[in-house]
Amino acid sequence: MLVKPFLLYSDGEGNIYEDETLYAVGRAGWDAFPVESDQWIELPQGGNLYELPGRRGIGIDVETGEMRLCEKGWAVAAFIPPAYTGLFIAAYETMPDAPTLPLFCYTAVGWMDEKNYVPAVRIEKDIRQEAAGFDDTKVKEGTSHLLQAYPENRLVKHLMENCCMTYHCPAARNFSLGRWECPVPTSPACNANCIGCISFQPEEETIVSTQDRLTFKPMAEEIVEFTVPHLINAPFPIISFGQGCEGEPLLMWETIKESIIEIRKHTNRGSININTNGSKPAAVDALCKAGLNSMRVSTNSAQKHIYEAYYRPNNYAFEDIIESLKVMRSYGGWTSINYFVFPGITDSEAEYEALRKLISDTNLNMIQWRNFNIDPDWYMGKIGMTDTGEMLGVKQMMDLIQDEFPNVKFGYFNPPMERIKGDYNHQFAGAPLQ
Repeated sequence: MLVKPFLLYSDGEGNIYEDETLYAVGRAGWDAFPVESDQWIELPQGGNLYELPGRRGIGIDVETGEMRLCEKGWAVAAFIPPAYTGLFIAAYETMPDAPTLPLFCYTAVGWMDEKNYVPAVRIEKDIRQEAAGFDDTKVKEGTSHLLQAYPENRLVKHLMENCCMTYHCPAARNFSLGRWECPVPTSPACNANCIGCISFQPEEETIVSTQDRLTFKPMAEEIVEFTVPHLINAPFPIISFGQGCEGEPLLMWETIKESIIEIRKHTNRGSININTNGSKPAAVDALCKAGLNSMRVSTNSAQKHIYEAYYRPNNYAFEDIIESLKVMRSYGGWTSINYFVFPGITDSEAEYEALRKLISDTNLNMIQWRNFNIDPDWYMGKIGMTDTGEMLGVKQMMDLIQDEFPNVKFGYFNPPMERIKGDYNHQFAGAPLQ
């Protein structure tokens, strides 16, 4: 089927319309591009549309084939849910005095045959964060049960009252339902100053963090109290240190080590994972000795200068994250990178070569192709990216990496131990939709 969706625009009052004089296009780097028909998919369930104030959408004129602005209203972008990776950003021109956009992803979107279409691929078969899999009544019941079961546990209180009920964090909601990956935030401090940090922004910045950061240091006893029952009882269980509502968990490695040792006295079931910036290889070594099973290192780039421009690290360097990945693999652990996809930078030829080197040097297990939640113009300005160079296309880059490194898995979530040790490509690692 030939897919050529029309451009969408907003009237500034919450109403979105199609402009049948313009076909939708996508953006990579600073430039707009036509999107191939086979790269458009229907906007998945759980997706949303955003108005982009102070921005005029760019499209292809239906009659002339030339690109031009839509002057009828503000540009529109899509949020695509977890498990899907966007291939193009929304294309627009920013007007003077336009506000900085909040920390969400801004995927291109168009309208055709009464449906919204986005340029994206489903990169993950696991359904653990599928919108249809959450029953709000059961989530509330599970939250109440956990708060009653652990009345003195500050971490359970934080996860249920803040993460689950206030921010609707999918990981915390799954914990309330007693299934799959259980989040374990541990650190109120961080040793990076990420431009797009979702839990802390300086007061003078023009954007705000999307959630509040953990304000206390949990004790090992608090961690062990609720993670052991989860590992014993949950289907496909994982506990994950390092969440969006905290700083850097490796700064709390002694507490995490103590927790892992105690947890493993009670059960060997499930996977113990850490989501980290990978800044402290010696701490990773200590955690591996204690029983850490898997590690996901976040990065916006495999290139040192782009990484450090975004993360602005304190007392560590890009080389440390590479070393941490090597350490984890030396113990036979599972390694992923939480790879922030920004079309035009992620798929540049320079980035492709750097990613190939990272995979080879670290013997990487998995790439989690994550949508980058950030204002595109703001991000590129902050890291000083004036020219992205030659681009391969995100889908083409994925294909090239998969062809060269067939053992590297693609996905969006940390796989459970059953998936790591068994059939990784099984239809779904999580339980069926309920």
